[in-house]
Amino acid sequence: MNILPADYHMHSDHSGDSDTPMKDMIESAIKLGLSEICFTEHMDLDFPVTKEVPEGLFTLDIPAYKRDLFSYKEEYKDKITIKYGIELGLQMQITDTNSALIKENDFDFVIGSIHLLDKKDPFYPEAWEGKDEKDVILRYFESTLENIQAFNDYDCLGHLDYIVRYAPSGAPYYSYNMYKEIIDEILVTLVKNGKGLDLNTKALFRGSKEPNPPADVLKRFHELGGRIITFGADAHTPEGIAGSFEKAREIAMNCGFTEYYTFNKRVPSAIKL
Repeated sequence: MNILPADYHMHSDHSGDSDTPMKDMIESAIKLGLSEICFTEHMDLDFPVTKEVPEGLFTLDIPAYKRDLFSYKEEYKDKITIKYGIELGLQMQITDTNSALIKENDFDFVIGSIHLLDKKDPFYPEAWEGKDEKDVILRYFESTLENIQAFNDYDCLGHLDYIVRYAPSGAPYYSYNMYKEIIDEILVTLVKNGKGLDLNTKALFRGSKEPNPPADVLKRFHELGGRIITFGADAHTPEGIAGSFEKAREIAMNCGFTEYYTFNKRVPSAIKL
């Protein structure tokens, strides 16, 4: 069996939605035989405050995060490569703030993700109430396009169809073909700007037949000239690390990919699948 791809989307207790110490994530990755991981802690500025989400929950304490990561990077250097990443929440009103944040730091890898739609979190029912699901999903893709046209200082787009995970019906109707025009615009923008896709296996690991984005979107990305993909389990606990990576590798290869990518100081390197 080939060694599992590097896991380039994971969280520890430096993210507001994880309670797992970084050390536990690292040791689990080592036990799985991974040669490389990248922590991508959440930084979602201007995140709406609700009864479920206190102020600052997704505001990353970068100095504390960096201190921990580089300490463990040294401690475990003979066992695993640890990269310094961030999952940056994109919103139009904070584009300049996000740009400054990235310029001020020396991350190895930046995921750009859209976790909010019109300042609401689709994880919660309020974002969907009184709205047509299909229209909400379309609006999410439109917002994604707006954000990646306005902001370019990231490496991969996180879980492109993230919103589908939380559709109240489960979105059984969802397909690339239903949203082909807007998804193609997103993919063309990524290719034009030399960006990649986060092949996010969280849904796959939880029993879905498809990752985010699904195989037909990955295949279309490759057809349009996209080559950069990273594997990300989006794990917030040790159990999820590298979840369903063998299946995801098979999906990627069936979509035409022969390589995946890792990053060092924002520079991509290809690795054979």
